[in-house]
Amino acid sequence: MQNFKKVFLAAAVTLAFSAGAMAETLKMGIEAAYPPFNNKDASGNVVGFDKDIGDALCAKMKVECSVVTSDWDGIIPALNAKKFDFLVSSLSITEERKGAVDFTDPYYSNKLQFIAPKDKEFKTDKDSLKGKIIGTQRATLAGTWLEDTYGSDIEVKLYDTQENAYLDLTSGRVDAILADKYANYDWLKSDAGKNYEFKGDAVVESDKIGIAVRKGDPLREKLNAALKEIVADGTYKKINDKYFPFSIY
Repeated sequence: MQNFKKVFLAAAVTLAFSAGAMAETLKMGIEAAYPPFNNKDASGNVVGFDKDIGDALCAKMKVECSVVTSDWDGIIPALNAKKFDFLVSSLSITEERKGAVDFTDPYYSNKLQFIAPKDKEFKTDKDSLKGKIIGTQRATLAGTWLEDTYGSDIEVKLYDTQENAYLDLTSGRVDAILADKYANYDWLKSDAGKNYEFKGDAVVESDKIGIAVRKGDPLREKLNAALKEIVADGTYKKINDKYFPFSIY
């Protein structure tokens, strides 16, 4: 009888522990202002490539996940302040950022390319851009690249969201925008972007995008394992094909 009680108690503890593990909830941080990677639908729900990837990773890790939105400027400090557990919001892996957070393996590869009006000549060499006003989102690789490459020869106008940069482009307040090629690709297909086009070649070809976690967090390896699984079983391709007619992995 005594042994039966011990076995029963051990089984109950194991069951309770398993239930607790399954009930774990992780919070994913997302800007929700960067279509088609992350934005809000008409009902206010967060949608987009990043959200779908985050959901797929959570499913592989067998955890429930909820979304916490954050302004872009403060999104890394919000992660380190434990407002959420991981950040899946099209974040470029840079040496500077690696000083503040740990990154997973890249979950897609990006390029940077200018867009400007179709009916205006636009050359991207330094002499041609001298005196031009170029828009880009604040605290991005594009902004850093513009300042490092052109310095004071151009005026770099920074925006809190990519959408606001597009608004100033259509109103003529900037001559061009430098941004992620695939975000620009999506906008150029819209009514607002129909009179604009890519200009020149991509200026950065190997911008790797990763998921960020707090320094030393073992969640990084769990996310990496889940990423390998969704690539191997075709889940990643289904998500990719929902947004793009070409692979961005």
